[in-house]
Amino acid sequence: MQGLQQASKLKALAWQLSLICSVSFAGIQTAQASIPDHHEFEASLHVPYRADAKAGAESRYFTMEFEYPYVTKEQTITWRLELLGSDGKVVDRWYGTEKLFKKTVTAQMFWSGRGPTGAALKDGVYQVRLTAKATDTSAIQAAPASTVASTVERALAVHDTEIITQSWPLQVGNLPTPKMPSFAALPTKASKALLTSSTATAKTVAGAAPPPAPATGSLPYTIYYGNLHSQTNHSDGGGELTSCTGAQNPQSAAYGPTDAYQYALNKGLDFLMTSEHNHMYDGSDSTNASANPATAKNLFQSGLAAASSFNSGHAGFLAIYGLEWGVINNGGHMNIFNSSDLLGWEYNSSNQLIADTLTAKNDYAGLYTLMRQRGWIGQFNHPSSSGQFLVNGTALGYTADGDQAMVACEVLNTSAFSTNTTETETSRSTYEGACNKALEAGFHVAFTTDQDNHCANWGASYTNRTGILLANGAALNSANFVDAMKARRIFATMDKTSQIILTANGHIMGERFTNSGPLTLVSNFASTSGRTVSTVVIYEGVPGRNGTVTQLSSTATTTITPAVGEHFYYAKITQDDGKILWSAPIWVTQSNSTDSTPPTVSAGESGTSGNITLSASATDNVGVSKVEFYVDGALKGTATSTPYSVTLNSTTLTNASHSLVAKAYDAANNVGTSSTVSFTINNPVSDTTPPTVSASESGTSGNITLSATATDNVGVSKVEFYVDGALKATSTSSPYSTTLNSTTLSNGTHSLVAKAYDAANNIGTSSTVSFTVNNSTSTQLISNGGFESGASSWTASSGVISTGGSEASRTGSYKAWLNGYGSAHTDTLYQQVTIPAAATSASLSFWLKVSSDETTTTQAYDTLKLQIQNSSGTVLATLATYSNLNKGTTYVNKTFDLSSYKGQTIRVYFVGVEGSVTATSFLIDDISVIAQ
Repeated sequence: MQGLQQASKLKALAWQLSLICSVSFAGIQTAQASIPDHHEFEASLHVPYRADAKAGAESRYFTMEFEYPYVTKEQTITWRLELLGSDGKVVDRWYGTEKLFKKTVTAQMFWSGRGPTGAALKDGVYQVRLTAKATDTSAIQAAPASTVASTVERALAVHDTEIITQSWPLQVGNLPTPKMPSFAALPTKASKALLTSSTATAKTVAGAAPPPAPATGSLPYTIYYGNLHSQTNHSDGGGELTSCTGAQNPQSAAYGPTDAYQYALNKGLDFLMTSEHNHMYDGSDSTNASANPATAKNLFQSGLAAASSFNSGHAGFLAIYGLEWGVINNGGHMNIFNSSDLLGWEYNSSNQLIADTLTAKNDYAGLYTLMRQRGWIGQFNHPSSSGQFLVNGTALGYTADGDQAMVACEVLNTSAFSTNTTETETSRSTYEGACNKALEAGFHVAFTTDQDNHCANWGASYTNRTGILLANGAALNSANFVDAMKARRIFATMDKTSQIILTANGHIMGERFTNSGPLTLVSNFASTSGRTVSTVVIYEGVPGRNGTVTQLSSTATTTITPAVGEHFYYAKITQDDGKILWSAPIWVTQSNSTDSTPPTVSAGESGTSGNITLSASATDNVGVSKVEFYVDGALKGTATSTPYSVTLNSTTLTNASHSLVAKAYDAANNVGTSSTVSFTINNPVSDTTPPTVSASESGTSGNITLSATATDNVGVSKVEFYVDGALKATSTSSPYSTTLNSTTLSNGTHSLVAKAYDAANNIGTSSTVSFTVNNSTSTQLISNGGFESGASSWTASSGVISTGGSEASRTGSYKAWLNGYGSAHTDTLYQQVTIPAAATSASLSFWLKVSSDETTTTQAYDTLKLQIQNSSGTVLATLATYSNLNKGTTYVNKTFDLSSYKGQTIRVYFVGVEGSVTATSFLIDDISVIAQ
């Protein structure tokens, strides 16, 4: 009977699909628009860099992972693995196919560690390259029978869908360690904290490395590590780790931006960007025609406010809130780091834009222009070399506005749907080829590596980080972050304890300068965890050539005389554990100039408090290219056009006398240095007096009131209320109070503490106040009310409790489906419960959806009765009768008072009776009987 019922319902679904297939072309476009944004084929490859030393051989497993979210047909994955020598030639090759439908598929291939003939390979670094493609299984089966190799090669030769290539190095044997330049690690937030702690205590924790001493003549920067790509419940992220398997339904998950920032801070990150999909602020993966634009725009502004609020309370961490703009399918995702507006292209049914500013879908050239005009900067997210970021039909097409707006390109991502929290995720993908294509097109972008977290493990899935360089002494804030990104002072690393800094003739990565004569490129590396370098490569390309990036050298220090014209260079280092680092490029205009005359420069300063101005006058026989400003020997800013000046927040300096020096550069890299100028800072002494605060509570049940009295020598900015150590509410104006639903607390004694803050972030804490909660308790009498344990605890007709079919459950997978056959039939469902005699109340609640093919609006042909029976089956009451006249498209909540049955054992009984012609289905879910 259950099989017949499911067959009947599947036939009904097929009929509905046939109607869908007959709609107009406009209807088809609407259906396509609702394809989930993460509907794309993905392939990753994990290659152990070194063999297991215990095994005593070079053998190891290569692991491939394939996924295709939301795919509607079974796919055959055709894959080819190639082992490449250091010269790029194929040493060995393997083929395979895998069947994939909805669930992720993992395949492993064992490699003996030898060549195809069984001979040992020469010591060296090899590459393992995966090429993979997903094709409808029906198309593969329709092709002529052949060997696996022929099948794979034939499929890969057809470029009708995305072909993914991933490549990872492996080391065979032992290699000499490359000669690396002497380079002391630049300070990080962690190392500075350790140095401060050590200086304060004059002690070193047993077993810990001593704090690094500043390197003489080292670069004047501090490195901060973080993740620039993640989502929360403002779009399709924030999924609970225990249940997160993919992108979340927009705005449905448990955790928001503040949760993400706190999690990342706790995991040791210095910054985190929550990059929310711009087209999901309507609460939909497609277009929500009933969306309220004000709600969407307010949600975006609340995200900006959450980041700002978190930053104000957590010095030393930078919370960044921005947009991931665009769609993957025939588009391309890109981060916008500093937009103050919600950007979008979707309209509701009232023709209202569900955004602040219109940005046409897939119009990347237009978006670049808007970003350039507004001063916004962006990053290419997990880019593809083909089919994405189209401008005039060209993938990663260049525009001058785009070159100003786009500052970064993701070179590596860990799995977007990883739930790993121990930094050991092995599923990750590289996009170096696409980033190189962007560089060759003319984009001045630096490499980043992120985690694209959709689950609640922000920054914790792997050890990869993006490193940004801020001038020593500069605060980690939004303005300085944006300046560093614009300067492309960024690097990408798979190891959060390692650094890579590329310099050239005194210039640092990210810079653009003119050079004449020899050019010395230096790949600087440091590891605070003892890692060493296995290989180092410097790559060279030509911006605007749209050609191929090539390897320039395999030495850390390389001196060349470039051809006259434009060039870019970047360094790539592989550690002894296989983890890779990418420097930002450095862009060089090579000229024939023989200019050896340095500029003449003088410096000046104005202001003693607040924002002060550092200025310079500079002249040169050819032309000044830039002026740098150093305060007390630390670089504070750079000006590239006259008048040469920068603004500095003087609160970053002490109230004392300071020295200013300006350095002027010309195109030939000659440097002129000004005389030292002394100036004095005298900022008002900051408020250090915390507020005084006391707390109180009133009420023992229901809504209770938490109150506080707070005073301060300047003014109280907010009061926070903590119950049992957990923050429950914040009040920003007097009288400071809030109401709390006491049913969220257990019956018993609890503690209340109030914390008062002033504008200087001084904190006053109240004494602990004890209070008691005494709410009446409630008991759930229905077992398995959502049917997720199947028929457990229920007595039902065959096939009533089910999953699948054309009708969805309200929650979970199971529901009770009575009738729906289109023929005379009766279905029943009941569970027996006992209402406690001591209960003060008892109520029945359930959710009902009536789906009917009946068209009458007057005649009840098919009915569902809700009865209360005694334990012998005698009907005590019929509480309600529903029929085909109650049909609708959604589940509706129904509630009834069962207080009159206290002290009795009763059956909650549903009986559905269907006529003989037209189908009516009665769907029931989430039944509960609560006694209090």
